[in-house]
Amino acid sequence: MSFKLDIAGCGRRIASNVCRRTTGVHRNWQYSCRLQRRTLATVPGRPDVSTSEFRLNLSYPGTTNFKKDSKRKTAYRFQKGDVKRASLIEFFGAGGPAIPTTPWEWPPSLEHGHFSANETEAVGRLTDYIRRYGFAFVTEVPTESAEPTKELLEKIAFIRQTHYGGFYDFIPDLALADTAYTNLALAAHTDTTYFSEPAGLQAFHLLSHTDPLSEGQPGADLGGQSLFVDGFYAAKILKAEYPLAFTVLSRVKLPWHASGNKGITISPDKLYPVFERDEGTRKVVRIRWNNDDRGVVPFDDRFDTAVWYKAARKWNDILKRESLEYRYQLKPGTLVVFDNWRVLHGRTAFTGVRRICGAYINRDDFISRWRNTNYPQDEVLRQVTGW
Repeated sequence: MSFKLDIAGCGRRIASNVCRRTTGVHRNWQYSCRLQRRTLATVPGRPDVSTSEFRLNLSYPGTTNFKKDSKRKTAYRFQKGDVKRASLIEFFGAGGPAIPTTPWEWPPSLEHGHFSANETEAVGRLTDYIRRYGFAFVTEVPTESAEPTKELLEKIAFIRQTHYGGFYDFIPDLALADTAYTNLALAAHTDTTYFSEPAGLQAFHLLSHTDPLSEGQPGADLGGQSLFVDGFYAAKILKAEYPLAFTVLSRVKLPWHASGNKGITISPDKLYPVFERDEGTRKVVRIRWNNDDRGVVPFDDRFDTAVWYKAARKWNDILKRESLEYRYQLKPGTLVVFDNWRVLHGRTAFTGVRRICGAYINRDDFISRWRNTNYPQDEVLRQVTGW
């Protein structure tokens, strides 16, 4: 006994069943089942359906159908064939890219005027720099007030509200019970480790830095040099040099908290390790590292507390390597925006008074803006729906 399986026929019948349940239309279209399911899964309502030979036509109430114009120029940086290039993450160190594939783009930066000339293109470049390198600079930002900085950041996405407020504009203030509001040196760390979802992006703009004691001394070094460490690169080095330490920091889950301000006791929904890894690729996708926010290291069935501290020392030593610290002296007019899930930041001690403004932005909002300013709509839908 033998039989022949009609795969194409089965596909058409499956497509017909899917559409009949969704639209109520009974037809056995000669149409790609995959495209049919993809289309119906990404629209809010039932489409009006018509057919012709070898073609299925769908139109949606309240929308306009556009024909593809192959001659039309777009502002999108990437098309469907550029997915691999756009998804690349390039590590950086003290001297720039760890593997200098595009040295002319270092440091990754663009001018403030680009945003008024072509907002979509400028935001696309900015978000792609951050996605690829972990951070980017915007130069020539007005400093007369903090408002231009706020307006620029809102072009990326909504500003995240925290217990410190939303958009921040501050000078050193010990009453805020946070080392960021002091003149002290800060080691490389990530912010908001105590939230279930830490801030995705963080931004700083130095509006002014003055010191009455240095008046009349042009060029005096007031300190406050910023440092940035590529956490993904540092984690890769740790894994290569100390595999056990990498495993310990990936598996031992810790309590994180914010409880320095009166009436504030914030902690995540559960314990989280220093390195959070993708379940499929096993690559590090988020780093939490801030000793001021970390609670007591718990006893673990596989690794005791002493083993965790030994692993943490190895990690901390790597973060302090001069070869990994990219240092930059912020100056008025230069905004830096960085990926708080990847890039650890710190600073040297400084004298005088610095006025800093900036904000946090959610990770999901950042990635959404990156997609929609770098890809055409059909590629965006392909990425988010998986079809």
